Amino acid sequence: MKIGIAGLPNVGKSTLFKALTRKQIDISNYPFCTIDPNIGIVDVPDNRIEKLAKMSNSKRTVPAVVEFVDIAGLVKGASKGEGLGNKFLANIREVDAIVHVVRSFASGNIVHVEGNVNPRRDIDIIEMEFALKDLETIEKRIAKIEKDVKFGRKDAVAEMAILERYKEALSVGNKNLCSFNARGEMPDLQLLSMKPVIYLINGSWEENPYKNSIEMDFLTEAELSDLSAEEAKELREEEESGLDKLVRGAYEILNMITFFTTGEDETRAWQITKGTLAPQAAGTIHTDFEKGFIKAEVISWQELLNVGGWGKAREAGKMRIEGKGYAMRDGDVVEYKVKS
Repeated sequence: MKIGIAGLPNVGKSTLFKALTRKQIDISNYPFCTIDPNIGIVDVPDNRIEKLAKMSNSKRTVPAVVEFVDIAGLVKGASKGEGLGNKFLANIREVDAIVHVVRSFASGNIVHVEGNVNPRRDIDIIEMEFALKDLETIEKRIAKIEKDVKFGRKDAVAEMAILERYKEALSVGNKNLCSFNARGEMPDLQLLSMKPVIYLINGSWEENPYKNSIEMDFLTEAELSDLSAEEAKELREEEESGLDKLVRGAYEILNMITFFTTGEDETRAWQITKGTLAPQAAGTIHTDFEKGFIKAEVISWQELLNVGGWGKAREAGKMRIEGKGYAMRDGDVVEYKVKS
C-alpha cells in the first residue's frame, strides 16, 4: 500500500515527510529539491495491538504500515514535461492514493512558484495537470484499440465506450474520474484522476470546501516528532497528532481494515481490503493458509480482552467458528485451522 505525497514546490511536502518518518532529508528552499522520490514506511497508529500484546505477553508486536513516497513538486505544464514533470507524474502513477499537500501559509522567506498563496488555484493547477496527462494516456489507448473496434471485437468495443466517457468527462473539466468506477472492465491505465485523494492543508484555510481534507501545521508536527511520545503529548493541544490523523486517513481512504493474530511469540496487525473473505485473509499470513483453509476461530479484539485470553474465550463460548464465506471485520482476532 503506497501513498504519494504530491503538490507544488515549496508547499511543505519534504517537511511533512521528515515528520512522518523522522528521516533527515534535503528540505532546502528551492523548487525541485526532491528529484528522486524518498520512500518511508510508517506504522499505522492503533492502540489495540499493544493491548493484545500485553494480554498475550507477546515477545514482539508487528503493526500495520503505510508506505509514503515523497514526490518532487509539480508545476504548471508538468503534463508537457515542464519542471521534469513527466518523471514526477510517472512516480505518482505508481502509488495507490495521493496526499495532495496544499500551502495556505504566507512567508516572505519561502518562495511560492506562482508568486502568491492561493490554495484553490494551486489545487486546480495540480488536478489540471493530472487530467491533461490522463487525456494523453486515454488518447494513446484509443489509438491502440481502434483497429480491434473496427473488426467488431466485443471487448475492444466495450473498452472504447468507457474510454470515450473518460475522455469526454476530462475534456469538459471533470478532474475526478472516481465516480465512473469502471476499472474492472478495462486494462488498468493507472489514471491519476481516478486515485483516491486526501487534501492536506499546510496551515489553516477558512474557506476550505473539501470534505476529504486535514489541516495541519507542518513545522509544529515536525518539531513534535523529534520529541519523545510523552513530551509531545504534553505539548500537543489535541489528543491525536495531525500525523496520526493523516496515516489513519490514508489507511481508510484505501478501504483497508485490520485483523489481528496474537500469542506469546507475536501479536501482529494484518491489513486487508474491507470485504476480504476469511481464506484470502489467511493468505496474507501465508499462501498455504489460503490453499489449506478449513475454518477460522474468530473473536473481536475487545471481547477477547474482556474475557482475558483465548482459553477463557473458548470456555465462555465466545469464539465464533467461521467458514469460507465469512467477510473479515475490522478488529477481528483470529486463529486459522488449515490442512497440514
